[in-house]
Amino acid sequence: MTVSGLWCCAVCIFADAQAMVSLPQFCYIALMKNNHHVTIPAPITSTANAEVKFLRALHERKYRRQSGWFLAEGTRICNEAVALGWDMHRLAFLAGRDNETHVRKLLDALDRADGRALPMSEKLLQRISRKDNPQMLLGAFRQKWTDLDAVTPDLSRPWVALDRVRDPGNLGTIMRSADAAGAKGIILIDDCTDPYSVEAVRASMGAIFNVEIVQCNQSDFVAFTQQWTNQNGQIIGTALPASVDYRDADYSGALMILMGNEQAGLPPSLMQLCTQLIRLPMLGRSDSLNLAVATGVTLYEVLRNRR
Repeated sequence: MTVSGLWCCAVCIFADAQAMVSLPQFCYIALMKNNHHVTIPAPITSTANAEVKFLRALHERKYRRQSGWFLAEGTRICNEAVALGWDMHRLAFLAGRDNETHVRKLLDALDRADGRALPMSEKLLQRISRKDNPQMLLGAFRQKWTDLDAVTPDLSRPWVALDRVRDPGNLGTIMRSADAAGAKGIILIDDCTDPYSVEAVRASMGAIFNVEIVQCNQSDFVAFTQQWTNQNGQIIGTALPASVDYRDADYSGALMILMGNEQAGLPPSLMQLCTQLIRLPMLGRSDSLNLAVATGVTLYEVLRNRR
């Protein structure tokens, strides 16, 4: 091992519930270097460490918005992210494991992104993840958003549009189903839950890194759908009043699947944008399906019709 010199980082200010929390001007003197280019500092042991506070702050939406970063947990998901070209800016991992194969790969990716390695105790990883049994590593990545103007009808890959989805677990599961069924991306209309929340990213099982994410208000979405249909794109919405069984719908051409809010479903203002309204039959006492389940069923019916 060799010894490196001074390393300083920039200052990022975040408001804590109690006081101002800053990502300070760390000066790591005489740091240890292993066989990676990225510097491995001494293990972090204090809950007061500013890096720990910063990563914990990413559980809050306002801090994710301020920084543009988000957390992803686990070796497989983080490796998948860097394989898909996402830059990792922080890697928090269990101290002493930097020479393990799965960590080495991520440290190499961290070096390419000019990121920072953060070895620490299991207790601190648990504090950051807010789980009793945390993953042994966490990555911080920069969010990616697609502009609504960049969305165009695609004959091979449908889009999913969600109106005011509230539950991060539902959104993460929908991202996972969309990725599995070959959808291109998700359009979030109006006040939706954050796709980059820790809960949504967990539920997506890494799919967040392989689907495009768009956010817009309803008026912009309405204007966009006019362009979509003018280019021969279909908009298929699910609604209880619909008379067409989802198995009998026409899934040809470029498709957008439009799904409503968990409680209220699609409002009339969005129903009238649809070229088709479909329903999923309810044979028991239940009058509706969970949003993520209904979206997954519809996406796989699209896939079935195109094979």
